[in-house]
Amino acid sequence: MIVVAGASGTLGPVLIPLLVGRGEPVRVVTRDPHAAGRKLSGVELVAGDVTRPADARRAVEGARVVVSAITGFASPAGLQAVDAEGNRILVEAAAAAGVEQFVLLSVAQASADHPMALLRAKFAAEQAVRASGVGWTIIRPTAYLETWLGLIGGPLVAQGKTLVFGRGQNPINFVSALDVARFVDLAIADRSFRGKVVEVPGPENLTLDQLVEITRAASGRSGHVSHSPRAVMRLLSIALRPINRMRAGQIAAALLMDTLDMTIDGPTVRAAFPSIQMTTAAVVAERLFRAPTGHLVQPTTTTGAH
Repeated sequence: MIVVAGASGTLGPVLIPLLVGRGEPVRVVTRDPHAAGRKLSGVELVAGDVTRPADARRAVEGARVVVSAITGFASPAGLQAVDAEGNRILVEAAAAAGVEQFVLLSVAQASADHPMALLRAKFAAEQAVRASGVGWTIIRPTAYLETWLGLIGGPLVAQGKTLVFGRGQNPINFVSALDVARFVDLAIADRSFRGKVVEVPGPENLTLDQLVEITRAASGRSGHVSHSPRAVMRLLSIALRPINRMRAGQIAAALLMDTLDMTIDGPTVRAAFPSIQMTTAAVVAERLFRAPTGHLVQPTTTTGAH
């Protein structure tokens, strides 16, 4: 049994078909089985909140592998409660149940002192997983291309206009969720991935403004693009906290993404991922028009001391 927590987001719909194709039963644990059932098929859907110890214990019962893609980035519960504490609770339940492998979806540049709360919470989760006694693999992707395509490209195509938070000029490394899903599948199949951190960057660094232009070229829609000033973003990230903590956190994260170095050196990526066959522009075009990508990259890994 492979148990997946957090399969209703960007990663789940491309990961689940790979896991189902392995021939093992797959259980998806979700707070909303009805909504998850609209996206996923061929799996056992179980209602549960893995931030609750009793739910976590029921979720991992009989599991050989647990994959955690949970995140509180868009949850009212918050990042600390979900990404840090939720993963700690889940991996402790996995250890008690005798699970062989715990695969954690973390994020590139996660660290204890990172300015972004998400990366601090993911680093705390990594430490809990390392200390659990369960065989572990940590996957560290950069920003999901599909997520930002939906946030920026989606409104441009559907409504003819879009809003970019900040200047839109800060380069960011994007990776396709499909590539990340393939690395998760490989980490389960290949025991040499146990005790390793898998860094998963994408092939290019792009600004949000460049992502808009790629979307325009792929869709044939010009549309109107506006930018939210950084000063306004700072005010909103504070003013919205008592009203909508989730939205305030998203704006605060977007402000940091507009200023921090979120790039990966191009020649280094091409050397480490020699089988990249498609540019980000091609991936964007295919996500817009729902065509299969057919691209595959090979992961690089670091030891457990990373």
